[in-house]
Amino acid sequence: MTSHSHPHEMKVYGEIKLFAGSGSPELSSKIAEYLDSHLCERELVEFPNENLFIRLRHSVRGQDVYVIQQTATSVHRNLMELLITLQTLRLDSAARITAVIPYLCYGRSDKKDQPRVPITGRLVADMIEVAGADRYMTLDPHAGQIQGFFSIPGDVLTASRLIIDEVRTTLLPKLRNPVVIATDLGFAKKARNYAADLGMPVAFIEKRRAGNESRAEALSLIGDVRGSDVIVVDDEVDTGSSIIQAIKVARENGALDVYLAFVHAIFSGEAAQNLAALPLKRIITTDTVPISPDKMKILQDRMTVLSVSGLLGEVIRRAHEGRSVGEMFNE
Repeated sequence: MTSHSHPHEMKVYGEIKLFAGSGSPELSSKIAEYLDSHLCERELVEFPNENLFIRLRHSVRGQDVYVIQQTATSVHRNLMELLITLQTLRLDSAARITAVIPYLCYGRSDKKDQPRVPITGRLVADMIEVAGADRYMTLDPHAGQIQGFFSIPGDVLTASRLIIDEVRTTLLPKLRNPVVIATDLGFAKKARNYAADLGMPVAFIEKRRAGNESRAEALSLIGDVRGSDVIVVDDEVDTGSSIIQAIKVARENGALDVYLAFVHAIFSGEAAQNLAALPLKRIITTDTVPISPDKMKILQDRMTVLSVSGLLGEVIRRAHEGRSVGEMFNE
């Protein structure tokens, strides 16, 4: 008599196989080190016409495969490399393929907020699924509803606990009447979580964005920061314009020393120079996106970069073993 497995029964996969995308080499190496594993080899060729070619050096048939690739700079090359890698693994009969995307591109294109525009975040999710991913992992997407764009299961994680632990151990003892500031009302809920975990009050910058300009106009501060050291929090820093405005408004309202904490260091254009020119005592961020040596040199005296490798490594281990990820966070 033939036995049929229950559709919701936990499947057993082969070994963990890790592949590093060219957008996340250092983070991938740290994750491999955390897992006491190694990165699998592949051949990546970019032809003169900019087309990419990928060939695996070893078979992944029946294995549990994880592709680690951020999709910030260079966005389209990194995204295409991820998609081609996923399809290559699918065609080589990997048992399960997980796209580990520390930073997911097009997170701001999450809704139709004006006529005749796309929802590119949904398109990216569709492409990742069609390319061959069975699961995905990502950190601090710009909009929570992006989870709903995927039909495959995923782990949407946050690096806020790493940042909160760093603030609590290195900053909290010396801060005067500290207040957490959200750079806009869209980040209000997450800023409240930061404030609650740190035992601080919270304030919000109200701002308005004109059309499709990346630059927003800060309007006012909701909350009291007079005579307080402030920690400005956000999910990412792109050009730095929101941070510049937030600090300007905070200072105008009587804030003392200013600190900055965020997850994704995108640092487009002159962002590093813009931050360096601000009266920031310290910047805390993570390595979801590699920061170029030139930009690190500009900011290194004031910037602490926390690694998300342990967080992602542990989630990969638990996913492979079929164990709860929520238990890591007492959930």
